[in-house]
Amino acid sequence: MFMKDIDAMDVKIEEHIEVKIEKHMKVKIEENSLNTNTLKYNSNEVSMNASYSISNDPIYRSGNDTSIFDPGRTQQAKPVKKQYQCSQYDKVFGEKPYTYTQNDKANHRLVSLQKTQTEEKLYKCSQCNKTFTKKTDILRHQRTHTGEKPYQCIQCYKAFTLKNNLVSHQRTHTGEKPYQCSQCDAAFSHKTSLVTHQSAHTGYKPHQCSQCNKAFANKNDLVRHLRMHTGEKPYQCSHCNKSFSLKNSLVTHQITHTGEKPYQCIQCYKAFTFKSNLLSHQRTHSGEKPYKCSQCDMVFTFKISLVTHQSAHTGEKPHQCSQCNRAFTTKQDLVRHLRIHTGEKPHQCSQCDKSFSRKHDLVTHQRKHSGDKPFPCSQCNMAFTQKINLVTHQKIHNGDKPFPCN
Repeated sequence: MFMKDIDAMDVKIEEHIEVKIEKHMKVKIEENSLNTNTLKYNSNEVSMNASYSISNDPIYRSGNDTSIFDPGRTQQAKPVKKQYQCSQYDKVFGEKPYTYTQNDKANHRLVSLQKTQTEEKLYKCSQCNKTFTKKTDILRHQRTHTGEKPYQCIQCYKAFTLKNNLVSHQRTHTGEKPYQCSQCDAAFSHKTSLVTHQSAHTGYKPHQCSQCNKAFANKNDLVRHLRMHTGEKPYQCSHCNKSFSLKNSLVTHQITHTGEKPYQCIQCYKAFTFKSNLLSHQRTHSGEKPYKCSQCDMVFTFKISLVTHQSAHTGEKPHQCSQCNRAFTTKQDLVRHLRIHTGEKPHQCSQCDKSFSRKHDLVTHQRKHSGDKPFPCSQCNMAFTQKINLVTHQKIHNGDKPFPCN
């Protein structure tokens, strides 16, 4: 019975040493680049530095005494701790080493270690040939091809490819801003926003464009900027094959296919595709006009209105049509104007076959289907689909007759 106990104890010691040496070797493998042929764990690889005071003679016990002793001695022989040194490194182990060749499973783990050492990148993507050292990394990467988004927000059901992106997104609901500036009271939801903000204090912009010398606080901003020079557009729409240089631009574009309008005004229930549009719309209810002209006292609800107004002071119209030389204050005005020449009508009514060159015209047209008349007269019960019709109607009440008969 006692011999069985000792055998069981040996097995436990061997299992313990297996784990201990393997952990040691894994750490060293990460620190050094070794040849695969040197990564063999066996009894020849470990040198003995000390020995027990008991010889290799048979083990005896006396009566109920479970102590181990040498029959030629009168005292119990106390074992001196036996040390084993790894032949590849200077690490020393205090117990008998485990021989990998005695266990297939252990040999399998050794093969895995050898693969990690000899093959710097083990996992190769079958679609783009990109390689990775970890299986988890390639699984995450493959989602860029499959479009899989396993992490979903429980509040707005928006889905994400990576868990980190979901965690960052959830802060938009909770309002949490864990990244605080050490020089002022500003706090941010995302670390990149903090880094960008801190450059305002330090002026430190280490990432410089090699083509135009413009500098940036973080590397991602530089990467995005460089696409302006290279013309690279890595983000492609799966619906129409249109490509974009920025991921945000792709996300914005894709909503035009789905028609999704997740942002709704709580006062008039009007819905918007983007949060920024909702915020701008809400100013029509609050009367807020945050955009003030620096040259006069005029204030505006929308930034584009301010830009258009400022051209009256400067006379600047930097956006010129290449076909008729007409110039415009904003690029958006030029884009809308060019549709006159091309005949493009990208805004189509979902209820009939009519299409329009301007989105505003589509919105006005759709009121004929819905019966919506958002412009009521303050002096009578009449309402109108267009503001210009309301203005014309109000002249009846105030007696204004701007068009005399000749």
